[in-house]
Amino acid sequence: MTAASPGPPPASGAWRPEDPAGQRQFLTLFAAPDRPLELELGGTLSPVVLAYETWGELDRTGSNAVLVAHALTGDSHAAGPAGPGHRYPGWWDHSIGPGKDIDTNRWFVVCPNVLGGCQGTTGPSSAAPDGRPYGSRFPRITIRDQVAVEAAMADALGIDRWAAVIGGSMGGMRALEWAVGHPDRLELAVVVACGAAASAEEIGLCSVQNEAIRADPAFRGGDYYGAAPGEGPHRGMGIARRIGHLSYRSEAELQARFGRASQPGENPLAGTAEAGSAGEVQGAGDVGSGGGAQGRYAVESYLDHHADKLARRFDAGSYVVLSEAMNHHDVGRGRGGLGAALGGVRCRVAVAGIDSDRLYPLRLQQELAELLPGRPEVTVISSMYGHDSFLIESEAVGRFIRTALQGGGGAGVVEERAG
Repeated sequence: MTAASPGPPPASGAWRPEDPAGQRQFLTLFAAPDRPLELELGGTLSPVVLAYETWGELDRTGSNAVLVAHALTGDSHAAGPAGPGHRYPGWWDHSIGPGKDIDTNRWFVVCPNVLGGCQGTTGPSSAAPDGRPYGSRFPRITIRDQVAVEAAMADALGIDRWAAVIGGSMGGMRALEWAVGHPDRLELAVVVACGAAASAEEIGLCSVQNEAIRADPAFRGGDYYGAAPGEGPHRGMGIARRIGHLSYRSEAELQARFGRASQPGENPLAGTAEAGSAGEVQGAGDVGSGGGAQGRYAVESYLDHHADKLARRFDAGSYVVLSEAMNHHDVGRGRGGLGAALGGVRCRVAVAGIDSDRLYPLRLQQELAELLPGRPEVTVISSMYGHDSFLIESEAVGRFIRTALQGGGGAGVVEERAG
């Protein structure tokens, strides 16, 4: 868990038990042999270790607990500084803390690392009961399985009912699943930048990314955890990350930010890097760049950077498992369809979307709201940053969350101007 440095990336960026725990706390759930986690698609898991972090204090009535659910490559470190055990500051640090939008002077905030993740909770990189990493043996899971683990966590922490479950992207899927599958266990679901079911395009994009990882010979079918640095599936995951990152941002932002500019010191038209930049370009090649020492456009360098960054903090096995769980997302499955499932929601639901989001376009949030009791308002966050605006636009997203927690809302569409 040290800071990123030159050199080949590790076979996996997963947190290991010998690494500093940082602010993580741990629960062991479903440990009794006769009470394993029953998975929706078949099979069981036992035990399940869950890593989580908390902020604030649970009040005497246990009524002030807020669950924050992270997205695909997030983790339990939603707030707080970087340090031992935490490579980067909290991914929602701008919104969680004393006096912030999710005010920890009032709320007891809990953020778990999701089932199938790689930052302390049981996932493909974790040790199975036989002591070896699960790897290819890790079962298929769904968003419902992840929420089942979160419900067991709530039981262990003495939380009967959440004041709110808040999440964006994959976290929003879990907030919805809480509202549909555990309707008596939350007062409010705050859903940002997702839909009620995965769309065809979302499934296609995730599937292509997973195929890029599986096609990397270093993936070894999922059993690569003993590989030396530089010999893991970072090339395949690097390609997957590049594809994913393009879908997370908007065309307008990429054009305004990069246009056709070359990376400084490089000449894409010459076919090779200019003097002084070969080392940097070769480093990009370590995470799947097809260019080797070829000069790059600035946008290529940007994607190379994000590919390398992810290889040093995440795990390819978790990327595949969690992407497939997102593909399976459908709150209406086995419940009579989306209309019947969402029509039975009993908590308040606050819904927000982003006008430049091409991965989870606004129509998905609007369709979701139309099926919920009372047709709650859809807050439209106007931003050029695409899907990632739920992480970037701290003021607009923060205002939306704060208003929802204060009980605000009404009919119609509300527009939040970012910045």
